[in-house]
Amino acid sequence: MTAAPLDSQSTRTVETGAKTRLSALRKAMAAARVDAYLIPHGDEHRSEYPAPYAERLKWLTDFSGSAGMAIVMADQAAIFIDGRYTLQVRDQVDGTLYIYRHLIDEPPPAWLGEVLKPGMKVGFDPKLHTSGGLARFEESVTKARASLAPLADNLIDAIWTDQPPRPKAPAEVYPEKFAGRSSAEKRTLAAKVLAADGTDAFVISALDAIAWLFNIRGADGEFTPQVYGYALLFADGRATLFMDPAKVTENVRGHLTKDAPAVTLAPYDGLAAALKALPAEVATIGLDREYASRWISDIVTAARKEPKIGGDPCMALKAPKHPAELQGVRDAHVRDGAALTRFLAWLDTEGPRGTLNEVSAADRLEAFRAESNLFRSPSFATICGAGANGAIVHYRASPKTAARIEADMVLLVDSGGQYLDGTTDVTRTIAIGKATPEQKRRFTLVLKGHIALGRARFVKGTTGSQLDALARHALWQEGLDYDHGTGHGVGTFLGVHEGPQRISKVGNTVALEPGMVVSNEPGYYKTGEYGIRIENLVAVREAAKPEGAEKPLLEFETLTLAPIDLKMIEPSLLDATEKAWLNGYHARVRETLSPLVDEKTRAWLAGATAAV
Repeated sequence: MTAAPLDSQSTRTVETGAKTRLSALRKAMAAARVDAYLIPHGDEHRSEYPAPYAERLKWLTDFSGSAGMAIVMADQAAIFIDGRYTLQVRDQVDGTLYIYRHLIDEPPPAWLGEVLKPGMKVGFDPKLHTSGGLARFEESVTKARASLAPLADNLIDAIWTDQPPRPKAPAEVYPEKFAGRSSAEKRTLAAKVLAADGTDAFVISALDAIAWLFNIRGADGEFTPQVYGYALLFADGRATLFMDPAKVTENVRGHLTKDAPAVTLAPYDGLAAALKALPAEVATIGLDREYASRWISDIVTAARKEPKIGGDPCMALKAPKHPAELQGVRDAHVRDGAALTRFLAWLDTEGPRGTLNEVSAADRLEAFRAESNLFRSPSFATICGAGANGAIVHYRASPKTAARIEADMVLLVDSGGQYLDGTTDVTRTIAIGKATPEQKRRFTLVLKGHIALGRARFVKGTTGSQLDALARHALWQEGLDYDHGTGHGVGTFLGVHEGPQRISKVGNTVALEPGMVVSNEPGYYKTGEYGIRIENLVAVREAAKPEGAEKPLLEFETLTLAPIDLKMIEPSLLDATEKAWLNGYHARVRETLSPLVDEKTRAWLAGATAAV
């Protein structure tokens, strides 16, 4: 979405409590002798969907987005969000209390540099910030002749009287038939990377990396089956997993200790003591630049070890899926496609009647998915945006605010499921009744970009940022664009957003490799009127080499199976190649899903996938 200018004005009614919470924080800041305080979104592991106890930014400001930051001072406060949330922030956060700023265009360090006065102190929780992230603040703060002040206790926790407790749900063993490799195999592979790099041990902070490495899952985060913990992996293959003992069932304990070298189990809060007790020969400690907190870095330094900032070896190893994982993802998408198709057929009848709203429609879609015995939960909060709400990229309706779905409006539904064998994420934009000529034209431009990316063949070594323009080209020709990335990686019964690969304008040095799963989701958003996005998940695979080719070629295998709304398409804008792709895709959707749906849905699907 093209970012709207951000200012400090809001039409939102002030909610009781927001001002009181802000006042309480300012009192805590005064007691801690800091003049500014940083409140990021996220937990100690930088999780996208943290447990409720860590939703400090939401508690303070009412902002429910998955990325952002607030900075509070005695006389002013600002909230920083990216292009996905330029409309949402105005709806949720009181503009008389907070100044709105763009996280990328008007970054927090720059704002601080403008408002700080000499001698001021900027407080922060070192467990919630990486060293790299703080370095940007350090530069601005130093220029202002102010200073950063790490605080041992989080100021929000001190005033959040009904803060939820840390989750206690037990961990579960993730079956090897879905994982593809045993935990011992994965630990051996990751340890070899450390040994080759001259790293004696590595602190693993990212929860999806821990879940992948040890073949465990849990229920500690909304939408993502993660378990809170840290891990210390040694170059010889040994590992220590730091996790609440209450989460370690006998089944999990047996799973972790059955293969040599066995995993040592330690309490969640035991990482600091373990790092301080490392022998002299363990001299170099690897830390992930994206996930390791300043708190960990400081402990390593205090223990007289050399912190080596780099990438978590698990991230690069888990991104290309094992063949067993890929097959599970394919199977999950077949079941997911059948559920989504049943929903779309139902919506085609019920939507124009005016009896549905955004929440009731999303609930019905989840109910269709839940009929699968491998379904565990949505993979994120369903984005069901009717009319103007579809232009809010990461919109989330509530029972109190849900808009009614009515005839002759555009409905955007972005949803996904967590299945035991795979994670799905799919967006369909649907005409409830008739679409306008403008809506059809712009939908078709988005579709052209989706097809261009989906059909792409590229040489090995190509990054997602090099492919991004393919998805935007048709929109660019008419002076249109969207303010979000085109594709993100997806885990296997893990995070719906996974690195290190992505497809985006933002530069990325990570090459796409066979087995990586990534989304293909160009869009267009007209503020105040409607939103359009078409999203399929695709897997990178090897392509046949044409005669004379000098380099290996890669291409995408489309995983998502669901009809693309023909009522939204202007066929005259598609060339023969694009029509062939669409017709071929719809034929595959029809043939695969028809045996899995009821007779009424099957008849609807035949029409919904007719050739153009």
